[in-house]
Amino acid sequence: MRIIHRLLILCVMALAACDGGEPTRPPNDGGGEGIPGLGPGASLEGRRPFPADNPWNADVSGEPVDPNSAALIAACGVRGLHPDFGTVWNGAPNGIPYIVVAGTQGRVPVTFDYADESDPGPYPIPTDAPIEGGPNGSGDRHVLVIDRDNWKLYELYDAHPVNGGQSWTAGSGAIFDLSSNALRPAGWTSADAAGLPIFPGLVRYDEVVEQKEIRHALRFTCPTTRRAYVAPARHFASSRTDANLPPMGMRVRLKSGFDVSGYPPSVQVILNAMKKHGMLLADNGSGWYVSGAPDPRWNDEELATLRTVRSTDFEVVRMGAIVTQ
Repeated sequence: MRIIHRLLILCVMALAACDGGEPTRPPNDGGGEGIPGLGPGASLEGRRPFPADNPWNADVSGEPVDPNSAALIAACGVRGLHPDFGTVWNGAPNGIPYIVVAGTQGRVPVTFDYADESDPGPYPIPTDAPIEGGPNGSGDRHVLVIDRDNWKLYELYDAHPVNGGQSWTAGSGAIFDLSSNALRPAGWTSADAAGLPIFPGLVRYDEVVEQKEIRHALRFTCPTTRRAYVAPARHFASSRTDANLPPMGMRVRLKSGFDVSGYPPSVQVILNAMKKHGMLLADNGSGWYVSGAPDPRWNDEELATLRTVRSTDFEVVRMGAIVTQ
């Protein structure tokens, strides 16, 4: 079946070339077999960002626990998880949206408030690119664009279209080659406080419901962090130096003995990913908020069962060198 599937892909590519269109490139991750769709919230059809040995994709289920785990977990707050995604909240799609575009998508200029730590444009942002919180949102206003043919990720923070999207302004922006393990320069932010990409850490409907597996770490937030970061993070956003506060990039993992069997199948997928790949601390925010992409097909009642998973059900995976400068 794999051979037949690959032959079909090659036929599609050949037909596109004959029609004068740009051939669609097949996946190169080795784990998925599909070709990502196009449009807002499109399915990646099993294709996983970044190489298999990237930190986002690491299996950390067997890694040792950090000696200061209990204090770091407590510093993030003793409470249940909060799914910061779903269908609709406050009149706008609930979560951090994304859009998948073709390699032929036109590029537009972007000006940045933090230009010295942003990747310059132009960026392939379509005029209908969804903005976190909606067009009139007053929050982080992230815009995430995946170029499926060149396999690159473009992310903006505090993004605002100008002249109907002919250009954009943003607080900061970052471009990631999804075929590479390259990190941001040391000390640089991205569209996220930790200097990490946002998209790879989202809970997405296509993975949870269609693929029934999340093969990467997730993204979460804590209210107070340390003036420090640990790889793969590259940036801190705090002046606090207390060693019991979590640094950006800290990875937590759902304890192996946590029983997921009583949860809805979709939530079991999410919890199993938290056991295998964990969650990376990516920004200052409400404690134990788990990031995901909005989708009208989510079942909000099922996602709400995540709230019964307590922070004390997690442990910190042993950290490497902590950077404070």
